[in-house]
Amino acid sequence: MAAVRQRGAWGVLRTIGRFVLTASLIVQSILFFLILVMIGSVFVAIAGASKQADVRVGNGVALVLNPKGVLSEVAPENDPFAQGLSEVFGGGPADVSVHDLVRTVRAATTDDRIDALVLDLGGLYVPSIYASKAYYLADAIEGFREAGKRVVAIGDAYTQEQYLLASEADTILMHDYGQVFILGYGSYRQYYKSALDKLRVTNHVFRVGTYKSALEPYLRDDMSEAAEVANRAFLDVLWGRYGERVEQNRGLERGAIDRFGTAMPDLLAAAGGDFARLAQEQGLVDQLMGRAGQLAFVRDIVGPGDEEEDEAFAQVGYQRYAEAIPVEKDRPNVDDVAVVTVAGTIVDGEASDGVAGGDYVAARLREAREDDDVRAVVLRVDSPGGSAFASEVMRDEVLQLKAAGKPVVVSMGSLAASGGYWISAPADRIFASPTTVTGSIGIFGYLPTFEDTLGELGVQTDGVGTTPLAAITAAGLGPLPEEAEALFQLSIEQGYDRFLTIVGQGRNMSKRQVDQVGQGRVWIGQTAATNGLVDQLGDLDDAVVAAAELAGLEEYDVIGLTEPKTTLERFLEGLSASAQVVGLTKAPDEPAPFSGRARGPLQDLSQAALAEARFLASFNDPNATYARCVGCEPR
Repeated sequence: MAAVRQRGAWGVLRTIGRFVLTASLIVQSILFFLILVMIGSVFVAIAGASKQADVRVGNGVALVLNPKGVLSEVAPENDPFAQGLSEVFGGGPADVSVHDLVRTVRAATTDDRIDALVLDLGGLYVPSIYASKAYYLADAIEGFREAGKRVVAIGDAYTQEQYLLASEADTILMHDYGQVFILGYGSYRQYYKSALDKLRVTNHVFRVGTYKSALEPYLRDDMSEAAEVANRAFLDVLWGRYGERVEQNRGLERGAIDRFGTAMPDLLAAAGGDFARLAQEQGLVDQLMGRAGQLAFVRDIVGPGDEEEDEAFAQVGYQRYAEAIPVEKDRPNVDDVAVVTVAGTIVDGEASDGVAGGDYVAARLREAREDDDVRAVVLRVDSPGGSAFASEVMRDEVLQLKAAGKPVVVSMGSLAASGGYWISAPADRIFASPTTVTGSIGIFGYLPTFEDTLGELGVQTDGVGTTPLAAITAAGLGPLPEEAEALFQLSIEQGYDRFLTIVGQGRNMSKRQVDQVGQGRVWIGQTAATNGLVDQLGDLDDAVVAAAELAGLEEYDVIGLTEPKTTLERFLEGLSASAQVVGLTKAPDEPAPFSGRARGPLQDLSQAALAEARFLASFNDPNATYARCVGCEPR
């Protein structure tokens, strides 16, 4: 018995020892984390001071604009946690905010220290559907040039959208083995009807709208005539505007760009198959030379750079220069115009990479309504739509803002279609750029079932339910009940009727008038301004001015509403900045130009796979009802 008691006492001691050890480890972990937070906070302060101290802009230098990534509506700061990790471990942002670029170029326009702007666009990717963003940046570059400052474009080659920006330069240089590839605009998709027929997949389609072509790939093997008419209409406007802008910038005769894109094979044959020579003969580039020659060309304009920094000419990178631009602080006793951004596919729930969460945007709109300093709101919409339910959640908050006496002005980016128009319709005023893709007023639902596919394998579905609709639980692997089909179609029709009502009330139009410009048809901004869907052509700046006027403001601050960063996110950013200060990682922009191409073939494949996964994941509407222009969005 004594031995047993002794072992029991020893067991108690071991238990106490484990408890003490565990508690000690927990306390140490907490202390370690607190120390890290304190160190991170110090790093933030040190890094901030060091970065400010390191931002030196000499006199007579060139601003190098060499962004790497996709030209987008929002900056990577929308996900600071992921950005912080990416920067610490040597990655880079996938998106480049057009507004950050425009702000930087505008600041340099009035900065006496900046004599020239060098466009190194090889790392910038601009989807053709994002044309309005390219024009917004092009306008800023044009303003720089009109201020009497020199603009030089350098590069190995130019894609169509890169060349639109490059055409704003006084001088365009290109590698003598490069090319300018202007292909025009197109709308092409894959069609799966024959493949689905072979797999014996049963398509259940619910939609309203002659032009609502989102589901055509599952129902046809080619584009319908209605879709072709609608797509041709907006593509022709995009192409015509592109040609006019480039021809004006380069002093080319009218129609030169269309002839270049149409007759490129014959023109290239006449140039002996030499793309670079072809570009120069057609007046698209001024001089052909290798990289060293291009750097020497710029050096002759602004002088030599800092040898210690390995600079080819006197320069400052655009990201480093952006740090030196004074940040306008909110002025006391001055009212605000708040900008709330809806960028990406509209999904139910919170925001994440590349999508606009209905709950997230609604919270920002509610924040603007409850903030007494905010007198007006600009809703910046850059979305092909998506979840009808999430769109309605956002629209509710727009209506609440108006009920609170705060005017709401919509500024459409490249896309404000379907659900993007749903949330725009109630605004007091709607601005769009001439190349904005909008409209697409329609609703659809889609559900494939595989009962015939499984039947070929000998798999059957059977069972019982208390109502005919109970069989829906087997839908997908089993047939869809006729009663369910009727329910879904009625729901879609009601959704379309609701869409017509929303637009009619917001735009002061009858349902019949809305239906005439609806039916799922896509419109370009230039045309939408004539059919009642848009009030005025203009950019974000114009929308802000209009919002201030509606609120009766003569003096105001413009603020952007985003979710505040957490302590951990700020900590990670501090580590990233500090790592750059002490030399563990490189600064975002390198002194040497020539960013290289945005993506290679392997990157394209991986990006395409990720895009497809994001595309499928974005269909999360609780009612499986979508106001989305699938054909409008880049994939």
